[in-house]
Amino acid sequence: MTLRILLVDDDLQGLATTKKILEHAGFVAETAEDGQAAIERVRKEEFDLVISDVRMPRMTGLEFLSALRHSGKTLPVVLMTAYGRVEDAVFAMKLGAVDFLTKPFKRAALLDAVEGATKRSKAHPTARAADAPGKPSGSARIAGRSLQAERLRAWVDQVGATTATVLIQGESGTGKEQVARALHETSTRRTGPFLAINCAALPENLLESELFGYERGAFTGANAAKSGLFEAANGGTLFLDEIGDLALPLQAKLLRVLQESEVRRIGSTTSKKIDVRVISATHQPLKSLVSESRFRQDLLFRLEVVSIDLPPLRARLEDLPDFASLFVMEAATRHGKTVAAVSPEAFEVLSRYAWPGNIRELQNAIERAVIFAAAPVLQVRDLPPHVLELAGKGLGLAESPHTISIPIGTSLREVEEILIRRTLEMTQGDKNLTAKLLGINSRTIYRKLKEDGEESNPMNETPL
Repeated sequence: MTLRILLVDDDLQGLATTKKILEHAGFVAETAEDGQAAIERVRKEEFDLVISDVRMPRMTGLEFLSALRHSGKTLPVVLMTAYGRVEDAVFAMKLGAVDFLTKPFKRAALLDAVEGATKRSKAHPTARAADAPGKPSGSARIAGRSLQAERLRAWVDQVGATTATVLIQGESGTGKEQVARALHETSTRRTGPFLAINCAALPENLLESELFGYERGAFTGANAAKSGLFEAANGGTLFLDEIGDLALPLQAKLLRVLQESEVRRIGSTTSKKIDVRVISATHQPLKSLVSESRFRQDLLFRLEVVSIDLPPLRARLEDLPDFASLFVMEAATRHGKTVAAVSPEAFEVLSRYAWPGNIRELQNAIERAVIFAAAPVLQVRDLPPHVLELAGKGLGLAESPHTISIPIGTSLREVEEILIRRTLEMTQGDKNLTAKLLGINSRTIYRKLKEDGEESNPMNETPL
């Protein structure tokens, strides 16, 4: 079968020359003049290989490569540049490029690169889950190409196929629920339900009724019988997040469910047999809780038949480009934006930040950046101010246009008004989006605007 190759270069003369060489060698060669045009073509057409220049307007080759990896297509990419910068080559390989050519290159070097790229692609075919509708499932949910990510995917494939209870440990935001879902989707229970509950989010009495259900008249307000999550998850998986916050009386009930494979509703005298796999997660050291008599030793034995510790994002920064590119595509789709990639300079800043909130914090930061981005590629100026402040020291970064300077001594009411008005300005008057960014209720914004007499014109602000 004749290979179909997409050439991407803003040098039209060089583009034409490379096209002729490839066509003379028997390949079908199509062209695009920059990364943005290439992404649009790749989304609509099928190619076997992409050969792209690095230095281009609108979207560079590195940015194109980053966007391509989460565009729903998986194909090999060879990058070429007249600069021959070592850092470009290293960054390109991290993003998934299979080869790197330095201009001017000879005909033989070009054809060797094409042959090598296609051979490697056939020898190590990439999972094409992204080509199918819907999101990746199973171990494909686990993003990243670090050694930790590879080991985690292998662990999910191995453990997911069993019926063992699993304990996932790690800091908040490390993706524990994603791993739990991956385990479910890899198991024979994947056609059954996957239900999740945060044990720290509900008071003890409500959590008990949610987990075990209740009979009519079991307590005041129980006007009808209700099944609990264990019954609802029958034949599937129940994910108990923050299991370390489970009260001791509920720990005893959970232990009985795990031992007997049956559940008794509140107010009932009979039990029901269930077939549920339990996956639990915690950011707390359960063994320390056991020594403090806050967690049952026998329950811990039942929960951690198999256990795994998820590393924090700062310990797997090799995976940051994968996560960032994925979150860009998701946020752009969700908010109707044309953003498709992250610039290398922005990646540099992101990699210098400690990410105490881990993957969840990165996702929130990328979503905010996508909302404010004015170009198809996220730039340093789009990143959240706290990331720029803590990661940008020593990088000579200019102040972000999305920051405000507020003199010490400004009253809290004035600070609140300034933040609301400036954020409304950035969101072009979108009160719901402004409320989401500021973490407040949209009614608060309406109330503040009404107090200031600005409800009819939220952009009518006085100079600061």
